[in-house]
Amino acid sequence: MTDPSYIDTSKPHPARMYDWFLGGKDNYPVDEEMGRQLVAMDGRVLTTARANRAFMQRATRWLTDQGVRQFLDIGTGIPTEPNLHQIAQGIAPDARVVYCDNDPIVLAHAEALLRSTPQGATEYIQADFREPDKILEGAARVLDLDRPVALSLVALLHFIADEDGAYDLVDRLMRALPPGSYLMLSHGTGEFTPETARRATELYKARGMTLALRTRAEVERFFDGYEMVAPGVAVIDHWKPELGERAPDTGEGPTPGYGAVARKR
Repeated sequence: MTDPSYIDTSKPHPARMYDWFLGGKDNYPVDEEMGRQLVAMDGRVLTTARANRAFMQRATRWLTDQGVRQFLDIGTGIPTEPNLHQIAQGIAPDARVVYCDNDPIVLAHAEALLRSTPQGATEYIQADFREPDKILEGAARVLDLDRPVALSLVALLHFIADEDGAYDLVDRLMRALPPGSYLMLSHGTGEFTPETARRATELYKARGMTLALRTRAEVERFFDGYEMVAPGVAVIDHWKPELGERAPDTGEGPTPGYGAVARKR
């Protein structure tokens, strides 16, 4: 069970559930079962997953257009094209990207994440977000941590509780990056449907997982001390929609998630 290559198919895993939400096939019956339970609670779960992917694409495109050439993507998930490096290197072939995830099934698909342009580079680290020193050590083998880096935390932090040090972990990683670096993240919220959010949180707890949905003010706290990029912390599909991809509007109310990008001075 402690083998990092061990894939536990007896309980659901967020990365595999996310793959199921996106219509992928790299998941197991236990992931689909819980996914269907969540969709039954709120059909927007499926469009929120797509909205997260679309936010990643828009934010990566915006950052690359600002001259960012280095990305550290934690909570990578199972590869779903286009991946972050494909967006960045499509604009800047010399972009360098390090991916990180703690699910062994992502490691099994890492080859798809490592198809870099000749001018750039991609690498994959098997590590947990709660291991910032290990992540930074691995990232430093590919990225120049004396030059600006975009730290990408897409649909990750709502699986990290306050008592597990969510804010401190983000701060630890950002403190290791130089001025001119960026923090980009998306985060689930229960503000729009508090009763549904409560039931979903209880379901995750019953399956041995954490779901820490946060309010807009709590998401803004991750960006304390940084220079927010307009429009600030916004409902995820309202963050710079003019840049391209958006999830379809279901007419069921706001997408229950926030997205934002900020610059370290």
